[in-house]
Amino acid sequence: MAEFKSDFLAALDARGFIHDVTDAPSLDAVLCEGTPMPAYIGFDCTADSLHVGSLLPIMLLRWLQKTGHKPIVLMGGGTTKVGDPSGKDEARKMLTDDDIARNMDGIKKVFEKYLVFGDGPTDAVMLNNDAWLSELEYVPFLREYGRHFTINRMLSFDSVKLRLEREQPLTFLEFNYMILQAYDFLELNRRIGCRMQMGGSDQWGNIVNGVELTRRVDGKQVFGLTNPLLTTASGAKMGKTAQGAVWLNAERLSPFDFWQFWRNTEDADVPRFLKLFTELPLDEIDRLSALEGSEINQAKIVLATEATALCHGREEAEKAAETARQAFEQGAAAGGLPTITVPAADLAAGLGILQANTQAGLAKSNGEARRLIKQGGIRVNDVVVDSDERTLTPDDLVDGAIKLSAGKKRHVLLKVA
Repeated sequence: MAEFKSDFLAALDARGFIHDVTDAPSLDAVLCEGTPMPAYIGFDCTADSLHVGSLLPIMLLRWLQKTGHKPIVLMGGGTTKVGDPSGKDEARKMLTDDDIARNMDGIKKVFEKYLVFGDGPTDAVMLNNDAWLSELEYVPFLREYGRHFTINRMLSFDSVKLRLEREQPLTFLEFNYMILQAYDFLELNRRIGCRMQMGGSDQWGNIVNGVELTRRVDGKQVFGLTNPLLTTASGAKMGKTAQGAVWLNAERLSPFDFWQFWRNTEDADVPRFLKLFTELPLDEIDRLSALEGSEINQAKIVLATEATALCHGREEAEKAAETARQAFEQGAAAGGLPTITVPAADLAAGLGILQANTQAGLAKSNGEARRLIKQGGIRVNDVVVDSDERTLTPDDLVDGAIKLSAGKKRHVLLKVA
């Protein structure tokens, strides 16, 4: 682990946020100078809410502000008209100005939960790159800035190379995206003294372009920092579920469903996610991470509650936790969910999901249970089962019960005798 002196980089390093940094020693020194550093992350307006995949960059901005620096949220009103080719097999759908404006209004709500906006030296600000990109004159722009970009280097970036390797068309419009993003950095440096761009590791090439352009055109040193792109321990893309994206706006996904997403985190991901998506002290995270067996569920509940509190407020987080507790603990006694019991030895040996569903009366036969699984209709503790070879074990117990569901309305609590 690097020995960073600045509070910002030290916190990021300890929690696993850092993937790459341009000139880390110089950046660390600048962050220690005592003057708040403005830094930005750009968010294109392709939907009316961000999802969990954007949460890592949002947490970067939050930690920036918590350690005494100034976050800049750059809305991509201009770049959304072009479309970022990074990680895409085909061009994004072209959006109208009205679509982009409506999406931007929805996205703005997310940041109000994570950042403090205002006019102070460390208060966050929100800007829209359409303010300058749409005012550019094409030929003067190419003459002034296009000469700093070589086609050879642009073709080497993953966002371009992968599309070409897959023989998927890359439009000239999209090819311009990296130049416009680099220009954003230069413009923000000129306007408000922005000295760092942050983002996911897939943006590294675009960020370095901005660092280089600012150095070449204005002779100023600026910095770039990326976070790792997250996948779960099983290799799944972070924020994607069988039900779709995990949205950050309550209008798209209820606080309870958001809580449930974190509660269903894989065991191996709990320590990492506690560091990235909560602000719990590291010694408390170490304590929770040391829990084993069914006790790891306590850590998952803490993770779910803390992550939900940041996104939706403490009251909604506690309400979601209590609703979940009642569903599992009070189920049958409260008249809410029927209960079946199985011998503890059966669960210890691994109870097949097909047998469990037939015993619970959720399927009339193993064949019916298998068909339901193929259709995505069977869930264990609200997580969709994707294999008919799934077995239930004591690790699936949550407060002494396993919740089995078929469809949206049929639920049974399985307990051990």
